[in-house]
Amino acid sequence: MLDIRFVRENPELVKENIRKKFQDSKLPLVDEVIRLDAEYRAAIGEASDLRANRNKLSKQIGMLMGQAKKDPAKAAEAEEVKKQVTAQADRLKELEAKEDELQAKIQEIMYTIPQMIDPSVPIGPDDSHNVEVQRFGDPVVPDYPIPYHVEIMESFNGIDLDAAGRVSGNGFYYLLGDMARLHEAVLAYARDFMIDKKGFTYVIPPFMMHGDVVKGVMSFPEMDAMMYKIEGEDLYLIGTSEHTMIGRFIDQTLEGTSLPLTLTSYSPCFRKEKGAHGIEERGIYRIHQFEKQEMIVVCKPEDSMDWYNRLWKNSVELFRSLEIPVRQLECCSGDLADLKVKSCDIEAWSPRQQKYFEVCSCSNLGDAQARRLHIRYKDEDGKPQLAHTLNNTCVAPPRMLIAFLENHLQADGSVTIPEVLRPYMGGKAVLVPNKK
Repeated sequence: MLDIRFVRENPELVKENIRKKFQDSKLPLVDEVIRLDAEYRAAIGEASDLRANRNKLSKQIGMLMGQAKKDPAKAAEAEEVKKQVTAQADRLKELEAKEDELQAKIQEIMYTIPQMIDPSVPIGPDDSHNVEVQRFGDPVVPDYPIPYHVEIMESFNGIDLDAAGRVSGNGFYYLLGDMARLHEAVLAYARDFMIDKKGFTYVIPPFMMHGDVVKGVMSFPEMDAMMYKIEGEDLYLIGTSEHTMIGRFIDQTLEGTSLPLTLTSYSPCFRKEKGAHGIEERGIYRIHQFEKQEMIVVCKPEDSMDWYNRLWKNSVELFRSLEIPVRQLECCSGDLADLKVKSCDIEAWSPRQQKYFEVCSCSNLGDAQARRLHIRYKDEDGKPQLAHTLNNTCVAPPRMLIAFLENHLQADGSVTIPEVLRPYMGGKAVLVPNKK
Protein backbone atom coordinates (compact mmCIF):
# COMPACT_ATOMS: atom_id res chain seq x y z
CA MET A 1 0.00 0.00 0.00
CA LEU A 2 1.44 3.31 -1.12
CA ASP A 3 1.44 6.64 0.69
CA ILE A 4 -1.40 8.76 -0.72
CA ARG A 5 0.99 11.71 -0.80
CA PHE A 6 3.32 9.75 -3.07
CA VAL A 7 0.43 8.97 -5.43
CA ARG A 8 -0.71 12.59 -5.37
CA GLU A 9 2.77 13.90 -6.17
CA ASN A 10 3.86 11.14 -8.58
CA PRO A 11 0.80 9.96 -10.53
CA GLU A 12 2.73 9.12 -13.70
CA LEU A 13 5.28 7.02 -11.79
CA VAL A 14 2.45 5.10 -10.16
CA LYS A 15 0.77 4.55 -13.53
CA GLU A 16 4.01 3.38 -15.11
CA ASN A 17 4.46 0.89 -12.25
CA ILE A 18 0.94 -0.43 -12.94
CA ARG A 19 1.82 -0.85 -16.61
CA LYS A 20 4.98 -2.75 -15.68
CA LYS A 21 2.79 -5.15 -13.74
CA PHE A 22 0.45 -5.53 -16.73
CA GLN A 23 -2.56 -4.35 -14.73
CA ASP A 24 -3.76 -1.61 -17.11
CA SER A 25 -7.34 -1.96 -15.85
CA LYS A 26 -6.14 -0.27 -12.64
CA LEU A 27 -4.81 2.85 -14.38
CA PRO A 28 -8.07 4.86 -13.91
CA LEU A 29 -7.84 4.22 -10.17
CA VAL A 30 -4.89 6.61 -9.90
CA ASP A 31 -6.85 9.62 -11.20
CA GLU A 32 -9.89 8.52 -9.21
CA VAL A 33 -8.06 8.32 -5.91
CA ILE A 34 -6.38 11.68 -6.53
CA ARG A 35 -9.81 13.22 -7.20
CA LEU A 36 -11.26 11.66 -4.04
CA ASP A 37 -8.23 12.77 -2.04
CA ALA A 38 -8.70 16.38 -3.20
CA GLU A 39 -12.36 16.21 -2.22
CA TYR A 40 -11.42 14.68 1.14
CA ARG A 41 -8.86 17.36 1.91
CA ALA A 42 -11.34 20.08 0.88
CA ALA A 43 -13.91 18.64 3.29
CA ILE A 44 -11.31 18.57 6.06
CA GLY A 45 -10.40 22.19 5.33
CA GLU A 46 -14.01 23.37 5.38
CA ALA A 47 -14.69 21.45 8.59
CA SER A 48 -11.62 22.99 10.21
CA ASP A 49 -12.80 26.49 9.25
CA LEU A 50 -16.25 25.77 10.63
CA ARG A 51 -14.85 24.56 13.95
CA ALA A 52 -12.72 27.69 14.26
CA ASN A 53 -15.69 29.91 13.40
CA ARG A 54 -17.94 27.98 15.82
CA ASN A 55 -15.50 28.67 18.65
CA LYS A 56 -15.43 32.33 17.71
CA LEU A 57 -19.26 32.53 17.63
CA SER A 58 -19.54 30.69 20.95
CA LYS A 59 -17.37 33.34 22.58
CA GLN A 60 -19.51 36.01 20.94
CA ILE A 61 -22.68 34.44 22.38
CA GLY A 62 -21.17 34.48 25.85
CA MET A 63 -20.23 38.13 25.49
CA LEU A 64 -23.70 39.10 24.17
CA MET A 65 -25.47 37.25 26.97
CA GLY A 66 -23.33 39.10 29.46
CA GLN A 67 -24.26 42.42 27.84
CA ALA A 68 -27.97 41.45 27.80
CA LYS A 69 -28.18 42.13 31.52
CA LYS A 70 -27.85 45.83 30.75
CA ASP A 71 -29.17 45.85 27.17
CA PRO A 72 -32.06 43.39 26.47
CA ALA A 73 -31.55 43.83 22.70
CA LYS A 74 -28.30 41.92 23.04
CA ALA A 75 -30.25 38.80 24.01
CA ALA A 76 -32.04 38.78 20.66
CA GLU A 77 -28.71 39.27 18.91
CA ALA A 78 -27.30 36.33 20.86
CA GLU A 79 -30.20 34.13 19.68
CA GLU A 80 -29.40 34.97 16.06
CA VAL A 81 -25.80 33.99 16.59
CA LYS A 82 -26.98 30.71 18.20
CA LYS A 83 -28.91 29.93 15.01
CA GLN A 84 -25.72 30.39 13.03
CA VAL A 85 -23.91 27.99 15.37
CA THR A 86 -26.70 25.40 14.99
CA ALA A 87 -26.61 25.67 11.19
CA GLN A 88 -22.84 25.29 11.20
CA ALA A 89 -23.09 22.28 13.53
CA ASP A 90 -25.43 20.58 11.05
CA ARG A 91 -23.01 21.29 8.19
CA LEU A 92 -20.14 19.99 10.30
CA LYS A 93 -21.96 16.68 10.79
CA GLU A 94 -22.46 16.44 7.03
CA LEU A 95 -18.78 17.10 6.43
CA GLU A 96 -17.66 14.57 9.03
CA ALA A 97 -19.88 11.91 7.44
CA LYS A 98 -18.48 12.86 4.03
CA GLU A 99 -14.92 12.56 5.36
CA ASP A 100 -15.61 9.05 6.64
CA GLU A 101 -17.19 8.02 3.34
CA LEU A 102 -14.35 9.46 1.26
CA GLN A 103 -11.69 7.99 3.53
CA ALA A 104 -13.22 4.51 3.12
CA LYS A 105 -13.31 4.88 -0.68
CA ILE A 106 -9.73 6.12 -0.76
CA GLN A 107 -8.50 3.25 1.41
CA GLU A 108 -10.30 0.69 -0.74
CA ILE A 109 -8.57 1.99 -3.86
CA MET A 110 -5.21 2.35 -2.15
CA TYR A 111 -5.43 -1.33 -1.12
CA THR A 112 -5.77 -2.14 -4.83
CA ILE A 113 -2.98 -0.01 -6.30
CA PRO A 114 0.20 -2.17 -6.33
CA GLN A 115 3.38 -1.41 -4.42
CA MET A 116 6.22 0.21 -6.38
CA ILE A 117 8.50 -2.57 -7.61
CA ASP A 118 12.28 -2.45 -7.27
CA PRO A 119 14.09 -1.20 -10.43
CA SER A 120 15.97 -4.52 -10.63
CA VAL A 121 12.77 -6.56 -11.14
CA PRO A 122 12.60 -8.07 -14.66
CA ILE A 123 9.55 -6.97 -16.65
CA GLY A 124 7.13 -9.63 -17.85
CA PRO A 125 3.41 -10.45 -17.76
CA ASP A 126 3.50 -13.81 -15.94
CA ASP A 127 5.70 -16.49 -14.40
CA SER A 128 6.81 -17.73 -17.81
CA HIS A 129 8.98 -14.58 -17.89
CA ASN A 130 10.72 -15.26 -14.58
CA VAL A 131 14.49 -15.24 -14.94
CA GLU A 132 16.98 -17.84 -13.77
CA VAL A 133 19.77 -16.07 -11.89
CA GLN A 134 22.09 -18.87 -10.81
CA ARG A 135 22.32 -22.56 -9.96
CA PHE A 136 23.75 -24.25 -6.91
CA GLY A 137 24.81 -27.89 -7.18
CA ASP A 138 24.88 -30.11 -10.25
CA PRO A 139 21.51 -31.55 -11.27
CA VAL A 140 21.79 -35.30 -11.73
CA VAL A 141 19.64 -37.64 -13.82
CA PRO A 142 20.34 -41.20 -12.64
CA ASP A 143 20.48 -44.14 -15.03
CA TYR A 144 17.45 -45.72 -13.34
CA PRO A 145 13.86 -44.46 -13.36
CA ILE A 146 12.60 -42.17 -10.60
CA PRO A 147 8.99 -43.06 -9.74
CA TYR A 148 6.29 -40.52 -8.88
CA HIS A 149 6.73 -39.34 -5.29
CA VAL A 150 3.57 -41.09 -4.09
CA GLU A 151 4.89 -44.41 -5.42
CA ILE A 152 8.14 -43.88 -3.53
CA MET A 153 6.25 -43.15 -0.32
CA GLU A 154 3.96 -46.11 -0.82
CA SER A 155 6.99 -48.38 -1.13
CA PHE A 156 7.68 -47.49 2.52
CA ASN A 157 4.01 -47.82 3.53
CA GLY A 158 4.49 -44.13 4.21
CA ILE A 159 1.37 -42.45 2.82
CA ASP A 160 -2.38 -43.06 2.78
CA LEU A 161 -4.22 -40.74 0.41
CA ASP A 162 -7.33 -42.89 0.13
CA ALA A 163 -8.10 -42.68 3.84
CA ALA A 164 -7.40 -38.95 3.83
CA GLY A 165 -9.83 -38.59 0.94
CA ARG A 166 -12.53 -40.39 2.89
CA VAL A 167 -11.89 -38.32 6.01
CA SER A 168 -11.14 -34.86 4.56
CA GLY A 169 -11.34 -34.96 0.75
CA ASN A 170 -8.79 -34.23 -1.94
CA GLY A 171 -5.73 -32.22 -0.97
CA PHE A 172 -5.08 -34.01 2.35
CA TYR A 173 -2.85 -36.93 3.35
CA TYR A 174 -1.76 -39.29 6.08
CA LEU A 175 2.00 -39.78 6.48
CA LEU A 176 3.16 -42.89 8.30
CA GLY A 177 6.33 -44.49 9.64
CA ASP A 178 9.61 -43.39 8.08
CA MET A 179 7.88 -40.80 5.84
CA ALA A 180 6.23 -39.15 8.84
CA ARG A 181 9.51 -39.20 10.73
CA LEU A 182 11.37 -37.78 7.71
CA HIS A 183 8.77 -35.00 7.49
CA GLU A 184 9.37 -34.04 11.12
CA ALA A 185 13.14 -34.48 10.81
CA VAL A 186 13.29 -31.94 7.99
CA LEU A 187 11.25 -29.44 10.03
CA ALA A 188 13.37 -29.97 13.15
CA TYR A 189 16.62 -29.65 11.20
CA ALA A 190 15.40 -26.45 9.51
CA ARG A 191 14.36 -25.04 12.90
CA ASP A 192 17.78 -25.72 14.43
CA PHE A 193 19.56 -24.49 11.29
CA MET A 194 17.84 -21.11 11.63
CA ILE A 195 18.38 -20.92 15.40
CA ASP A 196 21.90 -22.28 15.78
CA LYS A 197 23.51 -21.28 12.47
CA LYS A 198 21.65 -18.08 11.64
CA GLY A 199 20.81 -16.76 15.11
CA PHE A 200 17.09 -16.30 14.49
CA THR A 201 14.60 -16.37 17.36
CA TYR A 202 12.22 -19.33 17.27
CA VAL A 203 8.50 -18.54 17.50
CA ILE A 204 5.33 -20.62 17.46
CA PRO A 205 2.56 -18.16 16.50
CA PRO A 206 -1.24 -18.32 16.59
CA PHE A 207 -2.73 -20.32 13.72
CA MET A 208 -5.78 -18.06 13.36
CA MET A 209 -6.11 -14.30 12.94
CA HIS A 210 -8.65 -11.49 12.74
CA GLY A 211 -9.81 -10.00 9.45
CA ASP A 212 -7.97 -6.70 9.95
CA VAL A 213 -4.68 -8.61 10.12
CA VAL A 214 -5.55 -10.53 6.95
CA LYS A 215 -6.14 -7.25 5.10
CA GLY A 216 -2.86 -5.94 6.46
CA VAL A 217 -0.63 -8.77 5.30
CA MET A 218 -1.96 -9.69 1.88
CA SER A 219 -3.77 -8.41 -1.21
CA PHE A 220 -7.45 -9.11 -1.85
CA PRO A 221 -6.80 -11.57 -4.72
CA GLU A 222 -4.46 -13.56 -2.47
CA MET A 223 -7.00 -13.47 0.35
CA ASP A 224 -9.80 -14.71 -1.91
CA ALA A 225 -7.69 -17.52 -3.38
CA MET A 226 -6.14 -18.70 -0.11
CA MET A 227 -7.95 -18.01 3.14
CA TYR A 228 -10.33 -20.29 5.03
CA LYS A 229 -12.74 -18.26 7.20
CA ILE A 230 -14.17 -19.60 10.45
CA GLU A 231 -17.95 -19.40 10.06
CA GLY A 232 -19.64 -16.95 12.39
CA GLU A 233 -16.40 -15.54 13.78
CA ASP A 234 -13.91 -12.85 12.81
CA LEU A 235 -11.19 -15.48 12.43
CA TYR A 236 -9.27 -16.94 9.50
CA LEU A 237 -6.93 -19.93 9.37
CA ILE A 238 -3.42 -18.82 8.43
CA GLY A 239 -2.03 -19.69 5.00
CA THR A 240 1.50 -19.20 6.32
CA SER A 241 2.98 -18.15 9.65
CA GLU A 242 4.14 -14.91 8.02
CA HIS A 243 0.58 -13.67 8.52
CA THR A 244 0.45 -13.79 12.31
CA MET A 245 4.18 -13.18 12.68
CA ILE A 246 3.84 -9.78 11.00
CA GLY A 247 0.41 -9.26 12.58
CA ARG A 248 2.07 -9.51 15.98
CA PHE A 249 3.34 -5.95 15.53
CA ILE A 250 0.05 -4.34 14.47
CA ASP A 251 -0.29 -0.76 15.81
CA GLN A 252 3.14 -1.01 17.49
CA THR A 253 5.99 1.50 17.51
CA LEU A 254 9.21 -0.43 18.02
CA GLU A 255 12.45 0.91 19.41
CA GLY A 256 14.84 1.49 16.52
CA THR A 257 17.61 -0.13 18.54
CA SER A 258 15.61 -3.40 18.60
CA LEU A 259 15.78 -3.76 14.81
CA PRO A 260 16.28 -5.91 12.91
CA LEU A 261 13.96 -8.54 14.36
CA THR A 262 15.02 -11.88 12.88
CA LEU A 263 12.47 -14.59 13.55
CA THR A 264 11.87 -18.17 12.44
CA SER A 265 8.45 -19.68 12.95
CA TYR A 266 6.75 -23.04 12.70
CA SER A 267 3.10 -23.50 11.79
CA PRO A 268 0.62 -25.60 9.93
CA CYS A 269 -0.67 -23.79 6.84
CA PHE A 270 -4.20 -23.94 5.42
CA ARG A 271 -4.98 -22.93 1.84
CA LYS A 272 -8.06 -23.15 -0.33
CA GLU A 273 -5.83 -23.06 -3.43
CA LYS A 274 -8.79 -21.57 -5.30
CA GLY A 275 -8.18 -21.72 -9.02
CA ALA A 276 -4.94 -23.67 -8.53
CA HIS A 277 -4.02 -26.44 -10.92
CA GLY A 278 -3.10 -29.82 -9.50
CA ILE A 279 -5.22 -29.92 -6.34
CA GLU A 280 -7.13 -32.91 -7.75
CA GLU A 281 -3.96 -34.81 -8.63
CA ARG A 282 -2.87 -37.82 -6.63
CA GLY A 283 0.06 -36.41 -4.69
CA ILE A 284 1.20 -33.84 -2.15
CA TYR A 285 2.63 -31.12 -4.38
CA ARG A 286 -0.39 -28.82 -4.03
CA ILE A 287 -2.54 -29.45 -0.98
CA HIS A 288 -4.93 -27.77 1.45
CA GLN A 289 -2.90 -28.40 4.61
CA PHE A 290 0.84 -28.59 5.20
CA GLU A 291 3.51 -27.51 7.68
CA LYS A 292 6.28 -25.00 7.23
CA GLN A 293 9.28 -23.39 8.84
CA GLU A 294 9.41 -19.71 7.90
CA MET A 295 11.88 -16.80 8.13
CA ILE A 296 10.61 -13.30 9.01
CA VAL A 297 12.54 -10.03 9.25
CA VAL A 298 11.32 -6.62 10.45
CA CYS A 299 13.98 -4.01 9.78
CA LYS A 300 14.80 -0.43 8.87
CA PRO A 301 14.26 0.54 5.20
CA GLU A 302 17.95 0.97 4.49
CA ASP A 303 18.62 -2.63 5.54
CA SER A 304 15.78 -4.45 3.78
CA MET A 305 17.53 -5.29 0.50
CA ASP A 306 20.53 -6.66 2.36
CA TRP A 307 18.20 -8.90 4.38
CA TYR A 308 16.41 -9.97 1.21
CA ASN A 309 19.68 -11.32 -0.14
CA ARG A 310 20.54 -12.99 3.16
CA LEU A 311 17.19 -14.73 3.35
CA TRP A 312 17.21 -16.43 -0.03
CA LYS A 313 20.84 -17.44 0.50
CA ASN A 314 19.78 -19.13 3.75
CA SER A 315 17.44 -21.34 1.71
CA VAL A 316 20.18 -22.22 -0.74
CA GLU A 317 22.55 -23.14 2.09
CA LEU A 318 19.90 -25.26 3.79
CA PHE A 319 19.00 -27.24 0.68
CA ARG A 320 22.61 -27.72 -0.30
CA SER A 321 23.36 -29.07 3.18
CA LEU A 322 20.72 -31.69 2.40
CA GLU A 323 22.46 -32.41 -0.93
CA ILE A 324 19.62 -31.12 -3.09
CA PRO A 325 20.55 -29.03 -6.18
CA VAL A 326 18.67 -25.73 -6.41
CA ARG A 327 18.48 -22.57 -8.47
CA GLN A 328 17.40 -18.99 -7.83
CA LEU A 329 14.60 -17.72 -10.07
CA GLU A 330 13.90 -13.97 -10.11
CA CYS A 331 10.16 -13.23 -10.25
CA CYS A 332 9.13 -10.84 -13.02
CA SER A 333 6.85 -7.84 -12.51
CA GLY A 334 3.66 -9.59 -13.58
CA ASP A 335 4.29 -12.48 -11.19
CA LEU A 336 4.69 -10.25 -8.13
CA ALA A 337 1.77 -10.01 -5.71
CA ASP A 338 0.64 -6.40 -5.26
CA LEU A 339 2.35 -5.91 -1.90
CA LYS A 340 5.76 -7.14 -3.05
CA VAL A 341 8.70 -4.93 -3.99
CA LYS A 342 10.94 -7.80 -5.09
CA SER A 343 10.69 -11.58 -4.92
CA CYS A 344 12.52 -14.71 -5.97
CA ASP A 345 11.86 -18.43 -5.80
CA ILE A 346 14.30 -21.12 -4.81
CA GLU A 347 13.58 -24.14 -6.96
CA ALA A 348 14.77 -27.68 -6.33
CA TRP A 349 15.91 -30.10 -9.02
CA SER A 350 13.50 -32.92 -9.90
CA PRO A 351 15.37 -35.90 -11.39
CA ARG A 352 12.04 -37.45 -12.36
CA GLN A 353 10.79 -34.45 -14.33
CA GLN A 354 14.31 -33.29 -15.23
CA LYS A 355 13.44 -29.73 -14.35
CA TYR A 356 13.31 -27.45 -11.30
CA PHE A 357 10.22 -26.76 -9.17
CA GLU A 358 9.47 -24.17 -6.47
CA VAL A 359 10.26 -25.05 -2.86
CA CYS A 360 10.87 -21.59 -1.31
CA SER A 361 9.62 -18.07 -1.96
CA CYS A 362 11.54 -15.03 -0.68
CA SER A 363 9.87 -11.61 -0.68
CA ASN A 364 10.70 -8.03 0.25
CA LEU A 365 7.43 -6.19 0.91
CA GLY A 366 9.01 -2.83 1.67
CA ASP A 367 6.69 -0.76 3.86
CA ALA A 368 3.45 -2.20 2.37
CA GLN A 369 2.48 -4.42 5.30
CA ALA A 370 3.83 -1.93 7.82
CA ARG A 371 1.68 0.86 6.36
CA ARG A 372 -1.45 -1.28 6.42
CA LEU A 373 -0.82 -2.53 9.95
CA HIS A 374 0.74 0.69 11.33
CA ILE A 375 4.06 -0.93 12.25
CA ARG A 376 6.60 1.76 13.03
CA TYR A 377 9.93 2.24 14.75
CA LYS A 378 11.58 5.25 16.39
CA ASP A 379 14.48 6.66 14.38
CA GLU A 380 17.57 8.27 15.91
CA ASP A 381 15.61 11.48 16.51
CA GLY A 382 12.75 9.60 18.18
CA LYS A 383 10.42 10.14 15.22
CA PRO A 384 8.17 7.23 14.12
CA GLN A 385 9.04 5.70 10.74
CA LEU A 386 7.49 2.80 8.84
CA ALA A 387 9.43 -0.45 9.14
CA HIS A 388 10.11 -2.87 6.27
CA THR A 389 9.03 -6.51 6.37
CA LEU A 390 10.43 -9.57 4.60
CA ASN A 391 9.66 -13.27 4.57
CA ASN A 392 11.06 -16.46 3.12
CA THR A 393 10.21 -20.13 3.25
CA CYS A 394 12.75 -22.12 5.18
CA VAL A 395 11.21 -25.49 4.32
CA ALA A 396 7.71 -26.73 3.52
CA PRO A 397 8.08 -30.50 3.92
CA PRO A 398 5.50 -31.74 1.40
CA ARG A 399 7.42 -30.19 -1.49
CA MET A 400 10.71 -30.61 0.32
CA LEU A 401 9.91 -34.33 0.72
CA ILE A 402 9.34 -34.66 -3.02
CA ALA A 403 12.71 -33.05 -3.75
CA PHE A 404 14.39 -35.03 -0.99
CA LEU A 405 13.06 -38.42 -2.05
CA GLU A 406 13.76 -37.91 -5.74
CA ASN A 407 17.33 -36.72 -5.17
CA HIS A 408 18.21 -39.43 -2.61
CA LEU A 409 16.43 -42.43 -4.12
CA GLN A 410 18.79 -45.29 -5.01
CA ALA A 411 18.42 -47.91 -7.72
CA ASP A 412 17.27 -50.53 -5.18
CA GLY A 413 14.47 -48.29 -3.92
CA SER A 414 16.23 -47.23 -0.73
CA VAL A 415 16.63 -43.58 0.28
CA THR A 416 19.93 -42.25 1.65
CA ILE A 417 19.93 -39.80 4.56
CA PRO A 418 22.47 -36.94 4.46
CA GLU A 419 24.76 -36.76 7.45
CA VAL A 420 23.24 -33.53 8.82
CA LEU A 421 19.79 -35.14 9.01
CA ARG A 422 20.79 -38.45 10.62
CA PRO A 423 20.58 -37.23 14.25
CA TYR A 424 16.92 -36.39 13.55
CA MET A 425 16.30 -39.86 12.06
CA GLY A 426 17.58 -41.93 14.97
CA GLY A 427 21.02 -42.24 13.40
CA LYS A 428 19.75 -43.93 10.24
CA ALA A 429 21.92 -43.50 7.15
CA VAL A 430 19.47 -45.16 4.79
CA LEU A 431 15.75 -45.94 4.65
CA VAL A 432 14.87 -49.35 3.24
CA PRO A 433 11.47 -49.88 1.60
CA ASN A 434 9.29 -52.58 3.06
CA LYS A 435 7.00 -52.96 0.09
CA LYS A 436 7.91 -53.51 -3.54
